Amino acid sequence: MKSQLDQRTTYKIIDRILSLSYESQLELLSALVRDIVDNDRFVMTGGRVWEFDEKESVFVLRYQYGETELLTVGTRRTLEVDSPFTLLTKQHTFVTVDEGASDSPSRREYTLTGVGDVLRRPDGTVFKYALAFTAHAIAEEFRDTLVVVGAAATTALRNMQAAVRESRMRKDLDQAWQIQRGLVPDHARRFLEFDLYGVSLPESIVGGDYFDYLTTNEQDRLGVVISDAASKGLPAAVQALFVSGAMRMGVSFETKMSSLISRLNTLIYDTFPHERFVSLCYCELTHSSNGLVLYANAGHCPPVHYRAASATVEFLQPTGGILGIIADQQFRVENINMAHGDVLVMFTDGITEAQDRTGTLYGEDRLIDIIRLNATATSEVIAQAILDDVQVYSAGARYADDKTLIVIKRD
Repeated sequence: MKSQLDQRTTYKIIDRILSLSYESQLELLSALVRDIVDNDRFVMTGGRVWEFDEKESVFVLRYQYGETELLTVGTRRTLEVDSPFTLLTKQHTFVTVDEGASDSPSRREYTLTGVGDVLRRPDGTVFKYALAFTAHAIAEEFRDTLVVVGAAATTALRNMQAAVRESRMRKDLDQAWQIQRGLVPDHARRFLEFDLYGVSLPESIVGGDYFDYLTTNEQDRLGVVISDAASKGLPAAVQALFVSGAMRMGVSFETKMSSLISRLNTLIYDTFPHERFVSLCYCELTHSSNGLVLYANAGHCPPVHYRAASATVEFLQPTGGILGIIADQQFRVENINMAHGDVLVMFTDGITEAQDRTGTLYGEDRLIDIIRLNATATSEVIAQAILDDVQVYSAGARYADDKTLIVIKRD
């Protein structure tokens, strides 16, 4: 039985497929369909790529692969009132079932997922592309996976379009870099018994990683936030700037952490119709004798809490989904107690998913080893030790991502 994929793992698999270079949008989508069908972690048995012909107002079959009822490439489908293609803009993923008997081994369920630009027409809107997948049975979580696939593919298509535009925007990038660097706080920060050190290394001129220290409207607390926009280049930098401004404004008005993150989720959903995926973890350090730390994790890499007394670790697992994927989300607030000597490491996936020359990931185990080895040092020394080890490990690798981490130590 194939293991269920969570949102973040699904997005990362799709993101790696789409990170290669393609000559055209159709080539990209064809490769995506082919690799998803061939990937053992997905349940798809076949797939197609449909493209909307604006001149003739029909969907045209451009590519098909795998176990599916073969149609002739070039087959056309008109837009009927209740057709799956028409309903896509409302539902994003539409599921139909063939006429095979429910107990027949040949029975398959068909899905359509809207991808790319939403085109406006006199009688409504329609997606530029539709990806169709077949499977013997489609569970509820599989439909959620298709939403991620569609959104990731849409982001990749828009990144291709953006690449052409970005070639004419190099001068603007320099200014964007100055703005983004200006929003990053000083590396070191002291709050009561907590010693903090944060650093962010974008892989290109600008990136989607972001961290900040936030003074809340309660003077006995310090907010610490780290986030990662899933898109690349300039679009990711714009999202990071947006999150930065929203968080700085939000903490000055909102006292309830769960409401703060929920409102941010809604803002991202409403503001970014395509590149919506932002993971984020927000902590508040408190003035308390037991080292109370409150946190809400929106689909972000689980921070590592190293307990000095027992030399054990605990992961701060997500308390809600990735920001922007669903309009209305609720986020739980959890807490830990940091004893004297404890270390909390918050990081983006550019740390643990850094690759060596063979494509092997750096991983959480190696990160934990570095934390244990340097646990008695200052937060700055721990942070630099982690970055140095990651940089050495990933030297010469083909794939790289932004790297950001914050080390918090109660001394």
